Amino acid sequence: MACSEPVSAQGENMAVDAAPRKPRILLAASGSVAAVKFANLCHCFSEWADVRAVATSASLHFIDKASMPKDVIVYTDEDEWSSWKKLGDNVLHIELRKWADIMVIAPLSANTLGKIAGGLCDNLLTCIVRAWDYSKPFFVAPAMNTFMWNNPFTERHLISIDELGISLIPPVTKRLACGDYGNGAMAEPSTIYSTVRLFYESKVQQSNGDV
Repeated sequence: MACSEPVSAQGENMAVDAAPRKPRILLAASGSVAAVKFANLCHCFSEWADVRAVATSASLHFIDKASMPKDVIVYTDEDEWSSWKKLGDNVLHIELRKWADIMVIAPLSANTLGKIAGGLCDNLLTCIVRAWDYSKPFFVAPAMNTFMWNNPFTERHLISIDELGISLIPPVTKRLACGDYGNGAMAEPSTIYSTVRLFYESKVQQSNGDV
């Protein structure tokens, strides 16, 4: 499913500035039912950027790999050390951190939110987060049940990741996978794509203006 071009405040489609290469976007999915939309999200970004993907073990239950863009590599926990044989070999979570211009976790589950806020790094995704260069943009789009979203722990965790410089793409109110109606649903892939792309292009324009 294609995503429409983001629109500027003036109502015009934003042109991509000439650049030596496409933006490099690292998309990640954690274990939420909203991961069923992850392939759609990857398609949105792959039309504009070079995309690599990371999927936690729990998210793989919901991701339809057959629907993923053919040129997008999906890394899992099993890939973390599979190619490492000796000192000096590449370490995957470090290489992905170096490669990416922007990181986006969508969906961000309550569990992974808690891990990030606590500094845990027990899988490929959280190791990347722990090693991330926070001078580079980092977005998260949470997805969880309304009562989980409203839990006091969630507010504390959001404050913690905000202090790191991680940008929040808020959840929306709708009918949830469990049947409840309330806030906690992941923002639509088109919204996530537009938010990240507009942010990136505004930064590029600012940089060009400073030259």
